[in-house]
Parts: sequence; structure tokens; C-alpha cells
Amino acid sequence: MTYLLALDQGTSSSRSIVFDERGHIVAQAQRELPQIYPRPGWVEHDPMEIWRTQLATAREALAQAGIAAGSVRAVGITNQRETTVLWNRQTGQPVHHAIVWQDRRAEPACALLREQGHADTIQAKTGLLIDAYFSGTKLQWLLDHVPGARDAAERGELAFGTVDSWLIWQLTHGQVHVTDVSNASRTMLFNVRTNQWDDELLALLRIPKALLPEVLPSSSHFGDIAADLLGHPIRIGGVAGDQQSALFGQACFSAGMAKNTYGTGCFMLMHTGQNFQTSRNGLLTTSAAQAGKQPEFALEGSVFVGGAVVQWLRDGLRAISTSSEVESLALSVPDSGGVMMVPAFTGLGAPYWKPDARGTITGLTRGTTLAHIARAALESIAYQSAALLLAMSRDAVAAGGQPVSELRVDGGACINDLLMQFQADLLGIPVVRPAVIETTALGAAYLAGLSCGVYGSTDELSRLWRAERRFVPTLPAARAQELMARWEHAVRQATLE
Repeated sequence: MTYLLALDQGTSSSRSIVFDERGHIVAQAQRELPQIYPRPGWVEHDPMEIWRTQLATAREALAQAGIAAGSVRAVGITNQRETTVLWNRQTGQPVHHAIVWQDRRAEPACALLREQGHADTIQAKTGLLIDAYFSGTKLQWLLDHVPGARDAAERGELAFGTVDSWLIWQLTHGQVHVTDVSNASRTMLFNVRTNQWDDELLALLRIPKALLPEVLPSSSHFGDIAADLLGHPIRIGGVAGDQQSALFGQACFSAGMAKNTYGTGCFMLMHTGQNFQTSRNGLLTTSAAQAGKQPEFALEGSVFVGGAVVQWLRDGLRAISTSSEVESLALSVPDSGGVMMVPAFTGLGAPYWKPDARGTITGLTRGTTLAHIARAALESIAYQSAALLLAMSRDAVAAGGQPVSELRVDGGACINDLLMQFQADLLGIPVVRPAVIETTALGAAYLAGLSCGVYGSTDELSRLWRAERRFVPTLPAARAQELMARWEHAVRQATLE
């Protein structure tokens, strides 16, 4: 039997999954990752905790599978994107906590870039809108605020990386400093048309080039895990940011295919092939995971607070004691009773891009219960995702293509049948849940398998993909449009000055 190991380092946990060559899960292990909130709007992780938890789960998954590291053909890495780590090349120690993708501290720097008129240049080169979400201004903040960091960076003593680069550095004992095109494309420093770091953007943000990792296609030889860590050296053969990895794991390899991942946030990507398409509807253009050197692209929309709204119900409101209880609580009422929740805890992402928006709950009456609020919280995930797909379909039609005809779904919250059915009802197209919902990890495993010859082509991977359930719309289109209009009204209330 051939095995592939996926390391899936996410916002709230580190996981490792052993797959067989058919894409079936053999074993998995997971450890929670503590969140650090120094100030409102700031979110950090301890990079050493990222490393410790990831290594521990890799060892646990191999032990559960009952296999030695020598039985694993290759390792794939997928990771929370945009999260920014800066470390000392000599010691391997971080100079500051990692600044997480959700963190908003770099917004003043972004506002200055917009005021100076750089938005069009940055979008033309990177496909991105100027936002604190991306790594570039996070790195700029670290260089400006960590004592001595900028001078050390100029001397070549520091290394920057997204989480994939940080893990590869640790896994290879500091021998390899690399990333892949999908992670590089989220930095606001990388020209996705040429697949190179962009000197003009580096100068604009005052980022020394010596900090940056080498960029490789997503299916490549990224180095080898040191033998002493898992008991045997293993090739690192695939790397992709979590959302591009999920697109790959969902076998969305051709233009017009789309997926939505329901995790801490929600992330919708539509493959656009080799066509760099600029959105007219508030979406991003990003590099898709690349099996070869030819650039491939996707349109992307990001919901900052998806499944995290359920965590808020649990930890903030204490409306539920475990996240799994939310569906039964929401089902205890026939609908939300007119309650609308806009969970803009850290602003609103695509297609709105309102960093100053804050969460609201509207439509409360004396008869409102926790169950109505729970249902409105669940439905907010679907509303935000529907706004993304509608924007995506408008972009597709404007470029001469067709609207998205089905949505493939994955991530932890996609097991919620109530949410998936409501999503299909709002969209008016089938929502398809695959047999293996761990598509983020699966995509990394597939990329690793391609690089070492376990798979011959993406066509072979397409044949492995299987649907578990199709959710077909049952709501009249007019009612869905009415609900979306109510949602847009609620969004306007959340973004009033």
C-alpha cells in the first residue's frame, strides 16, 4: 500500500492525516492551537506552538496508522494563509508572535497605500485589493515595530515566511527556505503574472528581498524532512495555501468549477484556468495551486467569520456547550423569526471590503429566543457565501463564461445539513458535498503524490473524486431573492459610520 501524509496547519488547530493512494483517510490526529488577542482587532499565534503541535500530530497520525515514516512516499503541506512569521536564520527562533491573517493592525498602512494611489498597480500585479488581510503590510509592521528587526533584515539575518515556509524550515532543520506560488500570491509582494517577487512592490513596502523564500510550483520537491523528526527522511512534495489546496482536492481543475470551504472563515474559489481575470465585483484574483510552471488562476472571495460565529455562540454567548449542538438548537425553530446576524467581528471581507464594519443582530422582538439567534448565526454563513457566489457568477458572465452551475463544499461546517440546504436554497444551484470532506489536506496529499509519481495526471485525480450528497434547491427563486435583499439591508446597517 502507498501512503501520503498531509500536514494541515490551520487557524484553530494543527492536524495530520495519512491517506492511501485512493484518497481514503487511514489515520488522523489533531491538536488545538491557542489564539492570542493582545488588543481588539489583533490576532497572534506562537510560531513555536505551531511547530510543536504540527510535529506532534504527524507523529500521532503515523502511530495511529501503524506505519513507519519509511512507508510514506511523500508529505504535502497545507496551511493558514497570509499569517506572517519572521525569524532569525541562525537560531531558528521567531522574533515576534506570528501575525494571523485575521489581524487588522496594518490597516493604517493599507489606508496610506490607497490614499497614495497604489491600488490599481497592486491589483494589476498581484490580483489583490489593498487590505490588512495580506502578509506584506503585516511584515512591514514587524520590521517597523520589533526593535532591531529592520536593521537585522537588511543584514540578511532574518527570514520571512507564511506558515508553510516556517514549517519547512523547521522540518529541514533550517536547510530550506521556500514557499509555493499559491502562498506567495497572498503576500501582496508577488507578481502572479510572472511568478516572481516584484521589486517595485518590495520597494513600496520597504521589504528587503533577502527576507524572502524561493518560490516553487505547488507540486515540487520542497526538501526532505530530517530523519530524526519522524524516524526516516521523507520528501516534501506538495505545498499549497489551504484554500487553493481545497480547490485542488475538490478536483476543480478547469475554468468555471467552484468550491467553498466552511472553516473558521469561508473561502470560495472559482478556477479561471490560465486566464488572469480582474474582478469587477470585489473579488480577488489569486494563483491556483500549480502542478507545473504554467501560471493558473482563480477568483476568490473570503468571509472572515464563518464557523467562528458558532464558536462565538459557544464561548461568547454560552448559548451552546459544544459546537455540534448548534444545528439541533437552530432546528428547534422553523426559521430565524426575522432575526438577521451580520458577524462582522473583524470587518467584512469580499465582496464588501468594509474593514470598519462591526457585528450586528437586527430584527429582535420580545419573542426572540437563543434558538432564533443560533439559526440567524448559521444562516449568516450561507448569506455571506451566497453574496460571494453571486459576485463570482457576474464576473464569469462578464468574461464571456457561464454562471457557476454547482458548488462543491468542504470544511468542518459542511457536515451541517441545515446550513447546506439553506445554502442551496439561497443560490438556486446544487450544493455538492464530497465523500471525503477533508479536501484541504487531500489536495496537499494529491500535490505531493503528483510530484513523486503516485499519480500520473490531474485527470487521474478527477476520477478519484466522489460525491456523498447533493443538496438541491427547494426555495422559490423569488423568495431567495427577497431573503438576499434583506441580508444586503442588514449589511448596510452594519457598515454605517
